[in-house]
Amino acid sequence: MSSQLPSDLRRGAGAGLAATVAMSAVILAADKLGATPQPPPQRITDHLLHRAGSRPPKMWRRALGTAAHVGFGAGAGAAYAAVQGRARLPGPPAASGVGYGLGVWAASYAGWIPALGALPPPDEDLPGRVRTMVIAHIVYGAVLGALVGRDRSPVA
Repeated sequence: MSSQLPSDLRRGAGAGLAATVAMSAVILAADKLGATPQPPPQRITDHLLHRAGSRPPKMWRRALGTAAHVGFGAGAGAAYAAVQGRARLPGPPAASGVGYGLGVWAASYAGWIPALGALPPPDEDLPGRVRTMVIAHIVYGAVLGALVGRDRSPVA
């Protein structure tokens, strides 16, 4: 294990947290505009709680949804930083972060989320929700890449 890996993971988790906050602002704005009824992180959490046979009060469901979203974002950020620390992805950090963010969107919204039955796949979903989540993941990736890459020297 690289001696740099724990530092990369910590930096990535912190950057993932900040990127999740930025992404959440996009999702909440779209929710206020009516583009995406019930923000997806909350809908996914509610779906999983329902499948588990649990129906905690709304306040707890919101707290669990927020915690799950922040935890996933921090974890994805840590994974990005670990890869970036070893592979030195080419290009400007924000650009590689956007690519990563879109990869997270595709793996999630065209992969495990529809497989769980929490949301339909993008080609069957509400266009406003699809656009919102793509934009939110672009924001996530740009912020993540910029924050993780700011302490790195440019790739030669």
